[in-house]
Amino acid sequence: MTLIGREAELAEIDEFLKGDQSALAVLGEPGAGKSALLTESAPKALWATGAEPESGLAFAALHQLLRPVAHLADALPEAQRDAIKAALGLAESRTEDRFLVSAAVLSLLIEAAEPDGLLCVVDDFQWLDQASADALLFAARRLRGEKVRLLIAARDTAEVRHALRGVRQLRLNGLDEESAAKLLPEAAPIAEITRLTNGNPLALREVAELLTPDQLSGAAPLPDPLPVGDVFGEQVARLPEDARHALLIAALEGRGDLGVVLRAGATALQAAEESGLITLDGATIRFRHPLIRSASTTAATSTQRRQVHEKLAEAVDDADRRAHHQAEAALGPDEAVAQALTDSARRARERGGYADAANVLARAAALTPDTPRQAERLTAAAESAWLGGKPGQARSLLARAKALNDTPELEQLRGRFELNSGDAAEAMRIFLDAAGDRIELLADAAEAASYVGDTAVAIEAGRRAEHLEPSFLRDVLVGTAALQAGDTAKGTAILRNAKPKEDASELLWAAAAASHLGEGDAAADFAARAGRVARVSGMVGTLPVVLEFAATAERMNGNLAHSAALSEEGLALAKEAGYVNCAAAHLANLAMVAAIQGREDDCRGFANEALAIAIPHRVGLRVGVAHYALALLDLGAGRFQEAHERLSAMTTAGPGAGHPIAVWGSTADRVEAAVATGNLDVARESVEFITQWSVNATTARARALVARCRALVEDDAVPLLEQALETDSDYERARTALLLGERLRRDRKVSEARPHLRAAAEVFGRLGARPWERRALGELRAAGESRELAEPSVLTPQELRIAQLVAEGVSNKDVAERLFLSPRTVEYHLYKIYPKLGVSSRTELARLLAQ
Repeated sequence: MTLIGREAELAEIDEFLKGDQSALAVLGEPGAGKSALLTESAPKALWATGAEPESGLAFAALHQLLRPVAHLADALPEAQRDAIKAALGLAESRTEDRFLVSAAVLSLLIEAAEPDGLLCVVDDFQWLDQASADALLFAARRLRGEKVRLLIAARDTAEVRHALRGVRQLRLNGLDEESAAKLLPEAAPIAEITRLTNGNPLALREVAELLTPDQLSGAAPLPDPLPVGDVFGEQVARLPEDARHALLIAALEGRGDLGVVLRAGATALQAAEESGLITLDGATIRFRHPLIRSASTTAATSTQRRQVHEKLAEAVDDADRRAHHQAEAALGPDEAVAQALTDSARRARERGGYADAANVLARAAALTPDTPRQAERLTAAAESAWLGGKPGQARSLLARAKALNDTPELEQLRGRFELNSGDAAEAMRIFLDAAGDRIELLADAAEAASYVGDTAVAIEAGRRAEHLEPSFLRDVLVGTAALQAGDTAKGTAILRNAKPKEDASELLWAAAAASHLGEGDAAADFAARAGRVARVSGMVGTLPVVLEFAATAERMNGNLAHSAALSEEGLALAKEAGYVNCAAAHLANLAMVAAIQGREDDCRGFANEALAIAIPHRVGLRVGVAHYALALLDLGAGRFQEAHERLSAMTTAGPGAGHPIAVWGSTADRVEAAVATGNLDVARESVEFITQWSVNATTARARALVARCRALVEDDAVPLLEQALETDSDYERARTALLLGERLRRDRKVSEARPHLRAAAEVFGRLGARPWERRALGELRAAGESRELAEPSVLTPQELRIAQLVAEGVSNKDVAERLFLSPRTVEYHLYKIYPKLGVSSRTELARLLAQ
């Protein structure tokens, strides 16, 4: 039966269900009819309803939603299977990676959608536990094109709207007078009642019980405001005391578990059911409306609520729920209860429920009588909040812990928070002040200095580390500090002997060391390896950061589409994790890719968004990269003066506003822009700079780059440009080939110029580097050969990533695991990839991509 006055909303939901969007949120005030609308629209669906008493229990709502399809988890990749089973309490497993749990939810939903599609309904979203909410929204943002639809109902608050950003939203307003009239007695003053209730359907339905016959007939004036706000409270108050007590037990139990409610002492449920406030459905208790639960608890005294929680703690057979009820029953600090909550938080963390663990640990701290232990639990709560994507809460909890017991470990955590989502220069100061001779804190200080671009602090960290026990990390700190201080012989010797393990963290330090040696290709290789290791190992809370460097590495290696795909993934993960500075890194890298490809609007948009974060947060490395992207955009478009000014400004920017690595990485372009504008002195200074930086480099790419820069300022350019062709980077070789072809054509050696210009145009076309391709084709036409722009890439970034992994021999399940996809999604993409590339097997795909 169609709901009164909701024809338009039902039509919009029907349109959503038939369309290609993955999620729709129905928002409205209490009583607006959200649940009724979803019930009408989704008679057959997986269903979960948030309950306030369960809002702190990690994965409670997810368990409710996915229980009917949990058996399909065995079809998922092993790590995802174990993660989802642990989250749902179906297996003993430690994942500690909330992204992995979210990916498993995504995969399970897609698996359950076969063959006829799947509709999931989540009611009272505002009361979902955070772990469930995070996992469902992670999936919702990645379900486009799949046969899964997610319908959400929630109260219309600023907090909810923020949580559901990016999800299509349908807001329920009050009913109009014509619709309201269908819910009221015939003689009622419709217009006035509709105005006083704002057309709220619940208020309209209940108003007849609250008004006198004369008021309903219009013979007596209506009270203003109408007494509908506490309609359920009045109904609860009219119940006998034992029925009110039974209703209170059911309200505080939260799950509707009839057995638990009866064991806790509810002896008059039948009277509560006869009142119409609840219904008994088999072994489940259902409230007619969520506000009845609130009315029941509000009507009780604090003593009554504590007594019920105490009974419920004895009645439940689940340790986490028992701890929750014990905490609500506590009159004051109680170490036994605090420990029970701490154990519950540990279990939540082991399943990836960090945000919920943070709240539980904060409650445990409040109940802890011992001050040092209270500080310890607040610290653990802060770390959990940070890993759960709640940086603001993390800082607040850490400040409370610090006020109780300030330690270097607390300062290290505070520094990590700042480095990931705050002021990088402040993080650097925190680490250095707290470090003493602790290698981990000295490394953190050096890492922060590398983000800020403060060489003085990096040198100081290396100096302090020198007398510590030898290790790979210590050697990198000491070696890079020596190089930055000008002692190249010492620094080079130490760094050449430093060998990292196949650990993502050590590989990233190795990448930093290679950069300081002037070996961009080695740095890119180390960073790419770090990205692969991080995916396989499921590094908690660090994957978005590792992907910064992996994406940069792929760009430096000329794999532009793969670089952009990694940054798009990293940006989404960084935003979901609350890692603001990491988001700036991915935005800056996306700006660089867009600059090379000549996508002007995209480049400016990404760069400006990155700068809006990086400048106030003093992340000089990202400021430098974003400015470099804008300069490269100008250079590719032939705006040489603008490019020269931007690139020159980068060389004088201080810590927090620029970075030596960005200056080094942009040197070849700075030389080219300076030469194009006639600033030969600046060009020669830049050549001297890169020559000195690369003096210890031994790789072919580093030598080739120096040769190319020298060729632009020396008379005998052709031999140097030919030498510069000896590089392993297709993009850099194409840039050199373009310069060589231009030079040969100007020297009237047209036949010699054409092969170089042709090769450059081919590479630029394949990479989608349109400005550079046009420039090469223009030179080729001037040399007497006409060619058209290459066809754009036929694969999307997502398809390209899948194709590359499959070509490397990675199984579909492992591809799904690494890319946070479902195996079915991987299969679907391969179904599209093969005909696009004209291949029919994995072998043919590998052969094609190896060319």
